[in-house]
Amino acid sequence: MANVHSRWASFALLIMVSDLTTGHVQYSIPEELKLGAFVGNIAEDLGLKIRELAIRKCRLLSDNKRRYLEVNLDDGILFVNERIDREQLCGPSSTCFLSFEVTMENPLQVHDFEVEILDINDNSPSFPKSSFSIQIAESVAPGARFPLEMAQDPDVGTNTVSTYQINSNEHFGLKLHTRSDGKKVAELSLEKPLDRERQSIVQLVLSAFDGGQPQRLGTVQILINVLDANDNAPVFDSELYKVSLVEDAPLGTLVTKVKAGDLDEGANAEVRYSFSNYVSQTERELFAIDGNTGEIRLQRALDFEESKVYELTVQAVDNGAPAMAGHCKVVVTLIDVNDNSPEIKLTSVSGKVPENAAPGTVIAVIGVTDRDSGKNGDVVCQIPANIPFKLQKGRANHYKLVTSQMLDREKVHVYNISILAWDSGSPPLSSNKTLLVTVSDINDNAPRFDQSSYTAYVMENNAPGDSIQSVTALDPDLNQNSHVSYSILENPIEGMTSFPYVSIDSKSGNIYALRSFDYERLKHFQIQVQARDSGSPSLSSSAAVNVIILDQNDNAPAVVSPVTRNGSATVGPVPQSAPAGYLVTKVMATDADSGQNARLSYQLRKATDPSLISVGLKTGEIKLIRSVSSHDATTQDLLISVNDNGQPSLSATVTIAFSIVANVTEKYFERSNVLENANNFSDLNLYLIITLGSTSFIFLLTIMVLIAIKCHQDSDNGDDCSFCCCRMRDSSNSFMRRSAPKECLNYTGVRDSVPIPGSYNYRFSVSPDSSKTDFLFLKTYAPTLPHSTLKMSDTNMGKEIGQEIHTAGNRY
Repeated sequence: MANVHSRWASFALLIMVSDLTTGHVQYSIPEELKLGAFVGNIAEDLGLKIRELAIRKCRLLSDNKRRYLEVNLDDGILFVNERIDREQLCGPSSTCFLSFEVTMENPLQVHDFEVEILDINDNSPSFPKSSFSIQIAESVAPGARFPLEMAQDPDVGTNTVSTYQINSNEHFGLKLHTRSDGKKVAELSLEKPLDRERQSIVQLVLSAFDGGQPQRLGTVQILINVLDANDNAPVFDSELYKVSLVEDAPLGTLVTKVKAGDLDEGANAEVRYSFSNYVSQTERELFAIDGNTGEIRLQRALDFEESKVYELTVQAVDNGAPAMAGHCKVVVTLIDVNDNSPEIKLTSVSGKVPENAAPGTVIAVIGVTDRDSGKNGDVVCQIPANIPFKLQKGRANHYKLVTSQMLDREKVHVYNISILAWDSGSPPLSSNKTLLVTVSDINDNAPRFDQSSYTAYVMENNAPGDSIQSVTALDPDLNQNSHVSYSILENPIEGMTSFPYVSIDSKSGNIYALRSFDYERLKHFQIQVQARDSGSPSLSSSAAVNVIILDQNDNAPAVVSPVTRNGSATVGPVPQSAPAGYLVTKVMATDADSGQNARLSYQLRKATDPSLISVGLKTGEIKLIRSVSSHDATTQDLLISVNDNGQPSLSATVTIAFSIVANVTEKYFERSNVLENANNFSDLNLYLIITLGSTSFIFLLTIMVLIAIKCHQDSDNGDDCSFCCCRMRDSSNSFMRRSAPKECLNYTGVRDSVPIPGSYNYRFSVSPDSSKTDFLFLKTYAPTLPHSTLKMSDTNMGKEIGQEIHTAGNRY
């Protein structure tokens, strides 16, 4: 046997069923080869290089749980991995194949392989029993035939039972027959009459031979009992009964009824029916025969897929002594019904597919089979139409599941693909299988900020390291592709990069101030924040962050008029004849802050004679409450405090001194506002008033020209709203008025304008000094102050300015 195996292994047959483009390769090997025996060279037969097998992850896929075959990736040799017993693997089938698939990746290829397992003569014929007996009456005429036990051999083809022989004797010969299923049977033929008186028992040896090389045999002993006269055997109505039966016939169904008659009389004519020795145990389990009536009924479910035809040999035995038997054949042909649903098998399944996979990418190979035959075995397969996948028909009952369009993981990240298969039977049967396909992520989405721009409000004098704003960007991708890091793009601020001003936490998006801001130096700046994911290649987006510095009351008022030295100032003398309401001087102060923080008020803290002097709360004007008397001190000292409206309030103080002197022209001060007699005006007074009016007009005209120039410059620079947005108009009762329904605040170094709720208001005053006269002072109120607080009505402003000019005229 070992020599036979070696001989077969040395020339394993390779059969190429079709060209390599179909991927179908067939080999033939004998069974029982040694482990490691050569089957074929896969690499050579597929036209591949040896190194491609490992690189492309060559794999063998088979439906068998046992791995009979294996491939060596180092040399491409397909070899025997486990003992192959054809009889155990395929049973009595005349052909036996081991089917498997060889899959290659990058790109995915599937090749079908079939290995035909050839039978070797490794089984000898055998009989169910070691001996059996036959009773033959001596009256039986020569030519009578007697069926013999059939030998069984699990081998197939020429290796199964091919002939029978009996030992040499004078009475019997052997007749051979071939059944419709191809099996050989033998009948004992009486060639010479028996004589019980001469020999009552005849012993024969029946030998069964197969056609293998070397030839094998099996034997059984036949004991022939020679009986006395019952010389007529039962005869059936027909030697052959043909029956067609559907495979799903219910149990107990009457298959057919046989009938035999016997020409003898009495007990020799009484017939009993049974299956002959030719009927196998499997057939005896499927069918039962009534010994009295000859009815054959179904006693176990049939299966067309197991066997399509059953041939039963029925014998009728009489009750004669010796008993005689007649024989007939019953051929039962099964009719297929649609009792098997299609079977769906998935091979080479790719559970994950990238979302950028090109249409036509293979996801799985699907095999659909149906055990039924004819139309009942014709199978159709489909998947739902509303998914980006489709089926491509391959060879018989094989499909490829491929992508039909581009995928988008952010819309659908997993597909449960229901594969439905149905046959063409009536009614059709179907089956389904669900394939889970996961779409893997690629970096195809840039991070997106939750706002296109942000505005951060920061109070000046903040502590370095304070968080001033938080930005958030989201990325719909997964894993590394969705990990967002933040950074600040370089953006010049006051001629410098933005990096010394702020920093950002790359993970959280929190923006921190790197320095303490000063509203008086920087009111606004803008930075660009970038969000970048960690994909490859990475994607990014940016958003603008406008940082607005809010004013804090960190600057105390500063007195600008009158000119002070060490916090003190001396103003011009007051005539002793000065009336009540006489303007001694006007204190003017500025505050570097804005809004409420720059809204100033003046208070008299201390005075030589508090009953003589009053200070305007808003104007800072120092006026006489009453007329100067001779009892008043000639030197008056005042302590004035200037307070802003911030929280907490900051202040500055100034000490003002003036003297009261006798006036040689007291009549000039008798009436401060109206001249009772025009004749009292001298030419000198008239010239003085004209000079004063001309000078004031020229000064106002100069201011208006400067304002016009400033407006023109701001317009050229593209400022939408600036100081020049204020419009000055002359009126009969208003020296200057600004009208602005909506104001804007311009920040240094930034082109954007920020709307503010307040207004810029300007106040003018005329104030005499000891050494010179200040005709006009301009005070700007910051825009952040409430409009209701800062805005002065045009009428009051006009009256106040008119009164100041009139008072100054009286003084001069």
